[in-house]
Amino acid sequence: MNYISVENLSKSYGELTLFEQLSFGINKGQKIALIAKNGAGKTSILNIIAGRDNPNHGQVSSRKDLFIAYLSQNDTFEDHRTVEETIFQSDNPIVKIIADYNHALNNPGDDKAYQVAFEKMEQYNAWDFETQYSQILSKLKLDDLNQKVGQLSGGQRKRLGLAVTLINKPDLLILDEPTNHLDLDMIEWLEQYFNRENITLFMVTHDRYFLERVCNEILELDQGELYSYKGNYSFFLQKKEERLQQEEVSLVKAKRLYQKELDWMRRQPKARTTKSKSRIDDFFKIKEESQKRRNDHKVELEIVVERMGSKILEIHKASKKFGELTILNQFEYFFRKGERIGIIGKNGTGKSTFLNMIAQNTRVDSGKIIVGDTIKFGYFTQSGITVKEGQKVIDVIKEFGEYITLTKGRSISAGQLLEKFLFSRSRQHDFVEKLSGGEQKRLYLCTVLIQNPNFLILDEPTNDLDIATLNVLEDFLLDYPGCLLVVSHDRYFMDKIVDHLFVFRGHGEIEDFPGNYSDFRAYEDSKLPEKSPEKIKTIGEKTKPIAKLSYQEKKEFEAIEAEIIELGNKKSTIETLFVRQEVPDNDINALSIELHQINHQIEQLEARWLELSLKME
Repeated sequence: MNYISVENLSKSYGELTLFEQLSFGINKGQKIALIAKNGAGKTSILNIIAGRDNPNHGQVSSRKDLFIAYLSQNDTFEDHRTVEETIFQSDNPIVKIIADYNHALNNPGDDKAYQVAFEKMEQYNAWDFETQYSQILSKLKLDDLNQKVGQLSGGQRKRLGLAVTLINKPDLLILDEPTNHLDLDMIEWLEQYFNRENITLFMVTHDRYFLERVCNEILELDQGELYSYKGNYSFFLQKKEERLQQEEVSLVKAKRLYQKELDWMRRQPKARTTKSKSRIDDFFKIKEESQKRRNDHKVELEIVVERMGSKILEIHKASKKFGELTILNQFEYFFRKGERIGIIGKNGTGKSTFLNMIAQNTRVDSGKIIVGDTIKFGYFTQSGITVKEGQKVIDVIKEFGEYITLTKGRSISAGQLLEKFLFSRSRQHDFVEKLSGGEQKRLYLCTVLIQNPNFLILDEPTNDLDIATLNVLEDFLLDYPGCLLVVSHDRYFMDKIVDHLFVFRGHGEIEDFPGNYSDFRAYEDSKLPEKSPEKIKTIGEKTKPIAKLSYQEKKEFEAIEAEIIELGNKKSTIETLFVRQEVPDNDINALSIELHQINHQIEQLEARWLELSLKME
């Protein structure tokens, strides 16, 4: 079933043409990734399909009543709303039914509202949907539903956007860099979710493992042409190489034919027959084919690495806390020449803070970090380049000098350096704020490297970079002779360039793991116990009532769970008083009797809860 048809799409901004005459379709069940270089217009294509932008020419047709959800890189949430209000602000009728049901549960006095909400849950079979809704919020670490959106970090807002799009169960889900700001556990869960669900996807992502495991079709926008590959990322790499080889063969043939026809043209008299005129027309087509050239310039990364002495960087019993959050706890490590360390861990465990301490931007609470005299840091932060209003691309580089020193004593102008980073002469005079996210990251990388660091600190360097630039960056880092410390959620990138990992477990615990990310994942999976039989429902779990219970029994079942939890809290409070010997002598007898009564009540309620739960099996 066809969901979307894109016909002859063209988009330009002033004299800058992004793409012309693009046509393709999106069918039900497809999981399509769009691949192109930075600045080629990937996000513009997504915006046009989602209805947030208009093309200069062409049209997008969609099936009637098609429900599209779009996760863009910039959300449109209202800061004054809570997380829960944002989630339930939806046109999806099932989401509204769940919202009404949750409201009725939180207002136990209104029996009529509860009955109406419960019956709708039954009528629309919303229980499974509610289970998935709870799982999505849990996996994306959106625990505080009452928190205001305006108080969320950039990463939390991205996770909220992802939660909203998944919960709404769209027919077509459009995603722009969905793995940015997610930790590795979340990315792997998202992969499993997309593979498990019957969902149609159209996405832009640079995450090559994600492309490999999720997508069943790749669309590549290359040299203004759109190519389709019916397979995952490995299939795409294979078929693209075959296509480029075939193009090279065709170009050689076209050049030979052009030379032959050129000789014929030179020999022809001025008087032409109808047959010769047709051949002349063909000649100009052959000439055009023979002169086609691929614009396959690659980023050229070349720097002078400052000499490195024997002392690199030493961490002596360093500790750091923010309130109750412990980042480091008596951590020690001495860096050696040429070390390549990756840092992984869940969001909020202090990875970026650790990098800031290494770079001397944040002080430790105790202990010390000693930097060798010859060490020169190059720090690529998540915040990226500081965009100054009215500043042009060439001006950013000229702040470091009109001429930049390269290896072997060579030097080049700022403009020549930018050409090595794929900024053409005309593009160098564009305003920085007009660049795409990936182009800004590429420019920022240039400013970091031209300072000739011998210790590179990279915090999420792969975000927004196109795959071609990533490949060049990886090759450069493999040959980089200095030290490397990198935080990244890009598993492919980490597998390729790091030798061992600092695993941030939380609460100040840091494990030094000897291997790359795939080695670590295999090790972690080997520690998991064998899958146990399906567990019996436990008190406190949200359980779906079914038709074997009467309406009153269903209400009783839910009330029992709440009462058991309340009695359990009272029991813990009394037991704590006895343990701490804080009970006055006059109250010992009374509290002992009360504790006995609470235990008896809990036993009776648990027996009744078990009786009702067995009726639900």
